[in-house]
Amino acid sequence: MSDQCSLDGATSQPGMGTAPSPDSNQLPQATPLGPEVATSQRPDEVQPEGQAEQSPKPRNPLEELLRMDRIPHIWCSGCGIGIVVTAFADALRKSGLDLDKVAVVSGIGCTGRVAGYIHLDSFHTTHGRAVAFATGLKLGNPALQVVVFSGDGDLVGIGGNHLIHAARRNMDLLVICVNNFNYAMTGGQLAATTPIGANLSTAPFGSYEYPFNLPYLLDACGATYIARWTCLHIRRLSHTIREALGKQGFRFIEVITPCVTVYARRNRLGQGLDLLKYYYNESEIQHGADPRTVDIGYQGKIICGKFVDRQKPTFLECMNTYLSGKLGDKYVPYGV
Repeated sequence: MSDQCSLDGATSQPGMGTAPSPDSNQLPQATPLGPEVATSQRPDEVQPEGQAEQSPKPRNPLEELLRMDRIPHIWCSGCGIGIVVTAFADALRKSGLDLDKVAVVSGIGCTGRVAGYIHLDSFHTTHGRAVAFATGLKLGNPALQVVVFSGDGDLVGIGGNHLIHAARRNMDLLVICVNNFNYAMTGGQLAATTPIGANLSTAPFGSYEYPFNLPYLLDACGATYIARWTCLHIRRLSHTIREALGKQGFRFIEVITPCVTVYARRNRLGQGLDLLKYYYNESEIQHGADPRTVDIGYQGKIICGKFVDRQKPTFLECMNTYLSGKLGDKYVPYGV
């Protein structure tokens, strides 16, 4: 891995899980709290008179962004989705955004369950329709910051048509795509991102189909912000999400994560720690790399970084400018 890619991904983060050091023999485990610790005391914890007051129970600083009544989550041991959720929650906490104006939309699949754990206005939509639903949500209430959080099968396979047209229109959406190279929840079928040679339930001798290079696809469609990290790069991913939340237009972040139960098992790649070691050894940070050159081969090099960051009018800005020019004072600009 390049010199730029330090051990930041091996540093523990508060929240739903940690990425261990590649030299560790331990699997990822839930960790104690981060440096900022909030405290709370329920009424039933009040000490009776005459008894020494005990220290209040520490509270994870990310709890306010998670539906703690639904924790522990459903994801498999070694899965990286929880780490991505932690990075997202950390980015939101540091963003300064009004959380009452942030909405999260997910589709179907392992990552589609994210909407159920985020303690914001969130929507669990039908398969492949997360971007379409988010488009309607944004146009219905332009003041919202709308985040689509789903997997490669839901966003790129089943929902690929909605994805490319939202990017073409430059809808003001942030899309976080968790890419584990297969349809994991439904049994490990071949996906639009499966590398050539990978073994899956619908490709028992290995895939021979060309996969999508997602940064290149979204660049060709006109996205204004494109980045890629692995779930090992926790701090860099959190920073990228926070940066993207502060921008406008169609923003796309791809996050490569392990699927231990299906993808790794069928391809005999080991456990979650083995895949994190693969990310550590084979990731190379190349900010500004040509998206045409960042495709991922089977167990090959993973080019990470921010590839595209440009500005252009959003869908609503284009609509208002065009129709104001055509209709003059008869047109009332929308969403401004």
